[in-house]
Amino acid sequence: MKIGLISDIHSNLAAFRAVLSDMPKVDEILCAGDLVGYGAEPNEVLKLARAKEIKAVMGNHDQAAVTKDVRGLNDRAATAALWTATRLTRENLDYLASLPPRLELKLEGQRVFVVHGSPRDPFNEYVFPDFSHRDMAEAVKGAEADVVVLGHTHILMRRMVLGKNIFNPGSVGQPRDRDPRASYAVIDFDEEVEISFRRVEYDIEATAEKIKAAGLPEELATRLFFGW
Repeated sequence: MKIGLISDIHSNLAAFRAVLSDMPKVDEILCAGDLVGYGAEPNEVLKLARAKEIKAVMGNHDQAAVTKDVRGLNDRAATAALWTATRLTRENLDYLASLPPRLELKLEGQRVFVVHGSPRDPFNEYVFPDFSHRDMAEAVKGAEADVVVLGHTHILMRRMVLGKNIFNPGSVGQPRDRDPRASYAVIDFDEEVEISFRRVEYDIEATAEKIKAAGLPEELATRLFFGW
């Protein structure tokens, strides 16, 4: 069984399409949140995610777009979240509001836990790859699972702590590891859990122009070229 892992699409339709086109045949796609925010095409991204029947959790930017509560977001993120909230169709808003804060699945005998931030703080905690063993163990001890899938940092990660495989597929729509290519991963549930991380190019220039044309903060366009 193969599972596609994605996260942090952030209304970047071109990157999302590029990832789906590049992804090998999988049995299911899981998304660790933040389908919207930052980018200029939230309705198009949500329509495609729904059409592909992607199983997703709610991220902090998704929550902000639904509630219009932007406390905790920086000025640029808050501006984008409120812009998104005013433009979502009723169908897409209802879909976004229906997303759970976490998913707990059983796949090929493996218990899989998906959350945007961390098991102890689903929306706001950043779990970075360079966490100490102790800090990583504390961050994920609340997940009764063999595989824990996280998002939020926009940085890919593979760690093993407390017998748990901890994965972050990086960001589809706004990578922050100095590589501007869209990031995703594929898990192969065979005798052992294997993961491969993949990067794919997309039309950053056209995406950046859409962000600027929408009147969103220009930095949200510029950073896409630098992967930060």
